[in-house]
Amino acid sequence: MLLPELLSRLRAAVAAVLPDAAPDEVVLRPCEPRFGDYQCTSLMTLAKARKLNPRQLAADVAARLDVAGLCGPPEVAGAGFLNFRLADAALAAEVTAAAAAAHPFVTPAAAPRTLVVDFSAPNVAKPMHIGHIRSTGLGDALARLLRRLGHRVITDNHLGDWGTQFGILLLGWKTRLDRAALDADPLAELERLYKQVNGLCDPDQPGFDPVLREAAKAELVKLQAGDAENLALWREMQALSQAQFDAVYARLGVAFDHTLGESFYNPWLPEVVADLLARGIARRSQDAVAVFSDGVFPDPATRPEPKNDPFLVRNKDGEWADLPALIQKSDGGFNYMTTDLATIRHRVRTWRPDEIVYVVDDRQAAHFRQLFAIAARWLPAVADGRTRLTHVGFGKICGPDGKPLKTRAGGTVKLADVLDEAEERALAIVTAKNPDLPEAERRAIARVVGLGAVKYADLLPNRTSDYVFDWEKMLALQGNTAPYLQYAYARTRSIRRKGGAEAPAGGPVTLGEPAERALARHLLNFGSALEAAAAEFRPNLLGSYLYELAGLFAQFWEGCPVLKAPDAATRASRATICEVTGAVLREGLGVLGIEVLERM
Repeated sequence: MLLPELLSRLRAAVAAVLPDAAPDEVVLRPCEPRFGDYQCTSLMTLAKARKLNPRQLAADVAARLDVAGLCGPPEVAGAGFLNFRLADAALAAEVTAAAAAAHPFVTPAAAPRTLVVDFSAPNVAKPMHIGHIRSTGLGDALARLLRRLGHRVITDNHLGDWGTQFGILLLGWKTRLDRAALDADPLAELERLYKQVNGLCDPDQPGFDPVLREAAKAELVKLQAGDAENLALWREMQALSQAQFDAVYARLGVAFDHTLGESFYNPWLPEVVADLLARGIARRSQDAVAVFSDGVFPDPATRPEPKNDPFLVRNKDGEWADLPALIQKSDGGFNYMTTDLATIRHRVRTWRPDEIVYVVDDRQAAHFRQLFAIAARWLPAVADGRTRLTHVGFGKICGPDGKPLKTRAGGTVKLADVLDEAEERALAIVTAKNPDLPEAERRAIARVVGLGAVKYADLLPNRTSDYVFDWEKMLALQGNTAPYLQYAYARTRSIRRKGGAEAPAGGPVTLGEPAERALARHLLNFGSALEAAAAEFRPNLLGSYLYELAGLFAQFWEGCPVLKAPDAATRASRATICEVTGAVLREGLGVLGIEVLERM
């Protein structure tokens, strides 16, 4: 492939001048067209580290660089840039070859890695809400992205299926269950039971009943002790919940390799705590067990100024105080930290990953800082860097008022309701534009457009930013939206339908017009866009690439007629460009978990 070959030659030239430079220190990136097609800025960094003149180093590398057949002579510019302009013939040949490629412009990773991606993680007995689209869509897109680049990816849905809430649910099930409501909408009924009983068990609520609170605790103790009746009811709650989760995941096209909830790790929690105590990582404090600042527990008065220590916080007097991580409560119970530590150990032992990626909202950042610090003290693979732990955080979904999105009644917006409304709104748009289409076809189009719009609107912003949920914007056929990209893809497919034998794709490409070259140049950057998105865990970088691609294709479409091209060779060349553009749009949207349509 053209770019890997050019990069390989550049690295060879740098090695000839600087034998001690690591190959991965030398990179090529797309640049503004006025400077060329690609640019290398790495030589300035290499020169600075060695106290060399960067322009002279760039000139020396250029003199050693053989780019015959790939581009014109590299240009030394600025403080030590190397600019490259690809030869039109080489660029055209690359697009021609891409027409027959299974995954055009994508080079699999030279050293594939193993990554565990932990995402979605709804709670059993509660319906998935609008916030779950963020973790679910982002996690699924990252898994698809990493797999497309050739990495081994293991997806794991860490369900919230154990803990204090089940004592409350079991009590509610036994004393207040509406069987008809459960049959009609299981999660709604379970949610009702939890809210009602929890309100009565909460000392801060006006209806607090201490007798019910003790009864709920007793039900939990029975469950944890393996009581047959409570285990059976708990398993029924799990099954009812999983059925509804699976229905949502099926609509979103999301699948998991494993669904190992909190309950899976419950048998190992005493062992985790005992091991942390034995190693001196944790200690007993006020009948509980916790991990403190550094595991040595020095006198706070003599402790040095901490730097990003997740176990310390400034108190109201501005002094540093312990912020311990609790791993066993004073009543002997365990918590999320204990379970998450057991989870990391299981993943490290079972899959030996190079990295474990947690796709969880930013509000859990402090928890993950402590979790990762404990794991680094406890597990050798984490301590020595064989397994990296990464928290991929994200912001909130907001309403027009800039606050977290809620229903008009102030409740949580259910994800299934959002997906239903997306399809219905898309159906209204499709019906208005194509009233003569059969209803089944209109609904099929509406499903793809509606669900794609919701997914893309969530993936498009920088993941750490909040964004405003706006139906009109996300379903628009103009602007950076999924329908706009889907429409661009459908346009690429229309050439094959309309042209048939008159516009055969797959023939040699020529780049006679500026719009043809600009589009071809951008197509070549698809693999780079995937790599950049994966490196930063930011699918929005891929979305931006696809939006620019669709815009360049629109310019090509307007300025370079395909079926009305002046001759058969030009017609075939442009048909191939359409075919390759469609393939890249389909691949890119597929990585984001978004379907395409042959016609819209």
